[in-house]
Amino acid sequence: MANVIKLRKGLNINLKGKAARQKFSSGKCAQYALVPDDFVGMTPKVVVREGDTVKVGDALFVNKKQTDVKFASPVSGVVSAVVRGDRRKVLRVVVDADKEQQYVDFGQKQVASLDGDAVVKALLDAGLFGYINQLPYAVSTTPDQKPRAIFVSALRDMPLAGDFEFELEGNERDFQTGLSALAKVAKTYLGIGAQQTSSALTGAKDVEVTVFDGACPAGNVGVQVNNIAPVNKGEVVWTVDPTAVIFFGRLFNTGKVDLRRLVAVAGSEINEPAYTEALVGQPISSLVESKLAKTEHVRLINGNPLTGRKCTTADYVGGHTSEITAIPEGDDVDEMLGWILPRTNDFSVSRSYFSWLFGKKKEYSLDARVKGGERHMIMSGEYDKVLPMDIYGEYLIKAIIAGDIDRMEQLGIYEVAPEDFALAEFVDSSKLELQHIVRQGLDMLRKENA
Repeated sequence: MANVIKLRKGLNINLKGKAARQKFSSGKCAQYALVPDDFVGMTPKVVVREGDTVKVGDALFVNKKQTDVKFASPVSGVVSAVVRGDRRKVLRVVVDADKEQQYVDFGQKQVASLDGDAVVKALLDAGLFGYINQLPYAVSTTPDQKPRAIFVSALRDMPLAGDFEFELEGNERDFQTGLSALAKVAKTYLGIGAQQTSSALTGAKDVEVTVFDGACPAGNVGVQVNNIAPVNKGEVVWTVDPTAVIFFGRLFNTGKVDLRRLVAVAGSEINEPAYTEALVGQPISSLVESKLAKTEHVRLINGNPLTGRKCTTADYVGGHTSEITAIPEGDDVDEMLGWILPRTNDFSVSRSYFSWLFGKKKEYSLDARVKGGERHMIMSGEYDKVLPMDIYGEYLIKAIIAGDIDRMEQLGIYEVAPEDFALAEFVDSSKLELQHIVRQGLDMLRKENA
């Protein structure tokens, strides 16, 4: 029987526009692009040139610091552009897709007969290993970082996040194969939600299943690691997105790289929010242009509203993207009397507005405005109410701002990822960009320990 961990801290933000359990077709596209920035902490080295022909599974770029970590092309075709930005930073590698897709055959493998090294080698050869992240530092890992354990969270509970149980339908065999493969490398933990009932999750084999009963961010893999087996200095754990587990399973079952995933197209500015099957690297325009309620004063997000990245229709589906969301920008709002209004349609955690009278089930159409300027940090205990981790969030943020590495280590920075502070950033009355601050602290520590 699975272990159950009840979390008493957290906050569910009920936004309008959650994707219905229905699918629509986004069709095939002429171009696809792989974006290095989707793989945090990795410095890319492009290994193709414009005009080169590639198959699905061929490497487009590698990790410059460890070149055996490749990143596979999602489609076959001709490399049409290697787009660079300031200081020749690689922004994306664009491939014009063939009408008939050609795949590199890596050979089917029986996971039961493999050891951990063989699993890692198979993922490296196929260009999928880079989809594995690690704690500490919350970056794309490398094979020399031997994990103490591996953690997979199948619970997505951020606002407007895609439902993994819906994505799992039809992919149960590949998901189990992926879990079994990871279990060959190190002890693997699968975190699920109390409301998830899929037998592929509750009855997963070769892994230790833990049920998390609580509000967002119970689905954050960092929160689950902290509550199961916290990371100490000198230790490394791997964290894997559940969709990447499906990618791994497809590789072993078919011998081919298949980066298809179900993406939720959601938000209050989307007509009939639903799911669509898309490839990693597919143009976002193909997913949202027919669904947007309007084209002006809209914030388009590659991800969910709390942790996603602001984007445009010219961008591409990210390597770890499970949803594309659209919410009001708020730059066209002109409120007479401002804060003095009762604001029954605005969400507040402090009961500043009368909206709390409508209960927790009311849906809100929140916009992207910060509603206030950055100010001095107030030690109010706000973070602790929404951070179900055994750390002192406010003190850790202060240590990062001060650049005090010893203090950061003492306060548990090895256990956190920027997304763990997403809700704290939402409720922060000081309006600090906490996720950005945590990212800076992790990068500082990583550079110091290199």
